Amino acid sequence: MPRVISNETYGCPPIRALTFDSLGLIKVTEARGKERGTPTVVNTWGEMNASRCVLASSMDDRLSNPLLAVARKDGNVEVLNPCNGDLHFAYSVFGDDGSSPEDDEVSGLHLFRKRKDDQAEERSCTLLTCTKKGDVSLRTVRFPDGRADSTDEAAPKTWKACGSGEVLVGTVDGSENFGLFGGKRVEVNIWDLEQCTKIWSAKSPPKDNLGIFTPTWFTCAAFLSNEDHRKFVTGTKSHQVRLYDVSAQRRPVLSFDFHETAITAISEDPDGHTVYVGNASADLAAFDIRTGKLLGSFLGKCSGSIRSVVRHPQHQVIASCGLDRYLRVYDVKTRQLISAVFLKQHLTGLVFDSGFSGEEIAVANTVVEDETEEKMTILEDDEEEDEDKTEEAPVKKKKSKKEKRSRDKVSEKGEEIDEVRSKKTRDHKKKTKKVKHTQED
Repeated sequence: MPRVISNETYGCPPIRALTFDSLGLIKVTEARGKERGTPTVVNTWGEMNASRCVLASSMDDRLSNPLLAVARKDGNVEVLNPCNGDLHFAYSVFGDDGSSPEDDEVSGLHLFRKRKDDQAEERSCTLLTCTKKGDVSLRTVRFPDGRADSTDEAAPKTWKACGSGEVLVGTVDGSENFGLFGGKRVEVNIWDLEQCTKIWSAKSPPKDNLGIFTPTWFTCAAFLSNEDHRKFVTGTKSHQVRLYDVSAQRRPVLSFDFHETAITAISEDPDGHTVYVGNASADLAAFDIRTGKLLGSFLGKCSGSIRSVVRHPQHQVIASCGLDRYLRVYDVKTRQLISAVFLKQHLTGLVFDSGFSGEEIAVANTVVEDETEEKMTILEDDEEEDEDKTEEAPVKKKKSKKEKRSRDKVSEKGEEIDEVRSKKTRDHKKKTKKVKHTQED
């Protein structure tokens, strides 16, 4: 399979995607150009270390001072500059000692877009983290441009999202007032982040017609709308997609199966009723969540488990990544594969930078064009100077026909004179020979 696959029929709009892998690297992939472009890797941040595998990520892609937060396998949470990869600050979820149990990794991370202070010299951000054992922490950090001077504005808020089981899902709605948690043997529940109290908890679905109870095991979740936290969709280990409505009932409003493997990634569409579902057998499809109808499967079969599916907020494309090490970009309407980029490591997640417009290359092009124009003018001036020098230098003139004829006549006369002279010398030699002979006689 080639390292970069592109579909020239559709082309890729200007996008910027940041991917995270199992060795802790962050790779920036960009597609520039207004109409058709090919995504390429432009930057790679970090060093390869399996203990620094990126487990969760969140991005605040505001126009001024954007931020990127990543949670790593060793329990460290880092806040970076998504433009150049510079580290603003980092802290450990497990305290100052930094020791993290192997069975208590970070399972959820959210970087809040709300901003309390809009100063250029001193900035602040709020982070929500959740571990597998259900320890949720809400922390606000104020920091300048350095890492050592970062300080906590207040003591972090902490609570337990579950009493037993493992929390595998942790996400925040669009208004950033409510959080959703769920996982293995943990029913999905919604918390008020201001009051740190549980406001709703789901109820297990009933047994099927054979009397078999499906154990609770949620793997992913997404809110359908940024303005309404009451409707959300989840994916389970038992290859089910479930729709919940908090205002209606505690059990799923709608449930349907998708193939025969676990649902590993789910993403919502801005229209509020379309969801994109990926599973462990590399299948990616779009569903109308109002009816559970399959709208269509995305072409371009993956060869590994899908770990993340993200819908671009502006362009009509979605991107997926997983264990096959490819970042794939699809067209939402036609469900055709636009491009695929090979990124060498097993990918764990991705985010889009919605503030990227691809105009930076246009500015660079204008600078290059100006430089080339200057170079061309300099070359033209040099050519003109060379032409002037050649005009001043002596030039061999072409001889006219008359001059050639006169020269030919002169040469003919010269030949006749030479012949006459040669005859006279011959006659003189003959006479001298005769005189010698007569004297001898």
